[in-house]
Amino acid sequence: MPDLLLLHGALGAASTLYPLQQLLEADFTVHTLSIRGHGGGILSEEPFRIERFAEDVLHYLDQHQLQKVNIFGYSMGGYVALYLALRHPDRVGRIFTLATKFAWSPDTAAKEVKMLQPEKVQEKVPAFAAILAERHQPTNWQDVMRRTADMMQHLGSHPPLTEENLSRIPVPVRVSVGDRDNMVSLQETAWAYQHLPNASLQVFPDTHHPLEKVNLSQLQHEIRQFFGEASV
Repeated sequence: MPDLLLLHGALGAASTLYPLQQLLEADFTVHTLSIRGHGGGILSEEPFRIERFAEDVLHYLDQHQLQKVNIFGYSMGGYVALYLALRHPDRVGRIFTLATKFAWSPDTAAKEVKMLQPEKVQEKVPAFAAILAERHQPTNWQDVMRRTADMMQHLGSHPPLTEENLSRIPVPVRVSVGDRDNMVSLQETAWAYQHLPNASLQVFPDTHHPLEKVNLSQLQHEIRQFFGEASV
């Protein structure tokens, strides 16, 4: 069966993709990993950066002797996949992104960072804080959130996926977004689609941003169809 790598979003971990992984295992050899600092991984002195996350994926491919792989990336995972394809197009077959934010500027970063204040999250949405604590244990979830906020601020001033860089990604890409996503707009998703040279665009109806609110059966169908069009 063809190999398919699933990449999680910000504040996520490999465990967040297990429900989707189970649906896809009949058709693919499915791989997942928790990017550095996530899912209980050790927090190093280095800050979170898309470039370093892509290095983690490349290391995983080398470690598992995967010369080329198809990738599904949710949210930040899609951004990481595209950056990897920019730097190492020979290692990536096809990419399917869902709910990936492309519109990064100081203003949009500031808006995102406002929602990444651990003390306020603990106070206002303790149930979510408890989920994050379990997901990232024994690492302190608050540290993961602070590192994520710093990364988003850096993205706001230094976004690696510019118009020029998107135009240099040769691999087939499906960019998708939910029509009810309050974090990622259809406009920014269409912007990425327009600048990628080998892309298609998909809008999922009645779909919000959180992965746990996505219709996984529908997503499974679309993933099977997209990656079934060509093997790597």
